[in-house]
Amino acid sequence: MVQRIASGPWRPTADDATTLMTPATHVYEPLGFGRALETAAAWLLGFLWVLPLLYAFWTAFHPAEFSTRLDLSAPLTLDNFVKAWHAAPFARYFANTVMLVTMVLAAQLVLVTLAAYALARFDFPGRNVAFALILAQLMVMPDVLIVENYRTMTALGIKDTILAIGLPYMASAFGIFLLRQTFKTVPRELDDAARVEGCTPLQTLWKVYVPLARPTYLAYALVSVSYHWNNFLWPLIITNSVETRPVTVGLQVFSATDQGIDWSIITAATLLSTGPLLVAFLLFQRQFVQSFMRAGIR
Repeated sequence: MVQRIASGPWRPTADDATTLMTPATHVYEPLGFGRALETAAAWLLGFLWVLPLLYAFWTAFHPAEFSTRLDLSAPLTLDNFVKAWHAAPFARYFANTVMLVTMVLAAQLVLVTLAAYALARFDFPGRNVAFALILAQLMVMPDVLIVENYRTMTALGIKDTILAIGLPYMASAFGIFLLRQTFKTVPRELDDAARVEGCTPLQTLWKVYVPLARPTYLAYALVSVSYHWNNFLWPLIITNSVETRPVTVGLQVFSATDQGIDWSIITAATLLSTGPLLVAFLLFQRQFVQSFMRAGIR
């Protein structure tokens, strides 16, 4: 094509059009039998994942005698939810959980924002060491620190409180890392423009960085709320009373074997505890996926 341009007027041909429209990158895309096999495997994995949820829905909305057999003519009922709601103080459990996730998320957003901004835009001695320690914390499972956290909460005198459940999680290494990577993509020219307008560093953070990082904040908030709503081991250890138990611990106490096993009521209680997260995901799944795509680590 270059030779034809040099020798005279160039007119596109079919070969040139094919060359120009061919993607330069080579993306793996299965064809034929391989594509059919991957599609079948994906449907199988999806079915295996949703199978326990389907059983929970079937059992919760039908009488107890239909919990172990499938009968399409079985009558629907909401009695299992009524019995589960009155069998345990789920209203208190839900209030504790909402208070817990709200408190933890609010503290995390403030702390991770300030830490990420400092690590991304300020030069100070030991910055790289601090960031390396934060990355090292990502490799430490929270369960490893349960004994030490329990001792700390006992020494502070706040054992068996909602504050004790959320305090060890208020500084998130993952949140600092995610926001730092996002803040580093903001052009420094915006800092200079804000400084010319008379903004302080905190005003620049609030007016420039926070609005540009909204997709990252949304993605992180969804992950944080989901994790602390479902967290079980640490709340089980640090709480002893109904007044402080979150819904996960309350569900475990409710389904204990010494109270008898009624799968209809147990599955109804399970749906009560997981229902808010399921509804939130179904309503905001598009925003959830898009947020992570926009907030990808660069």
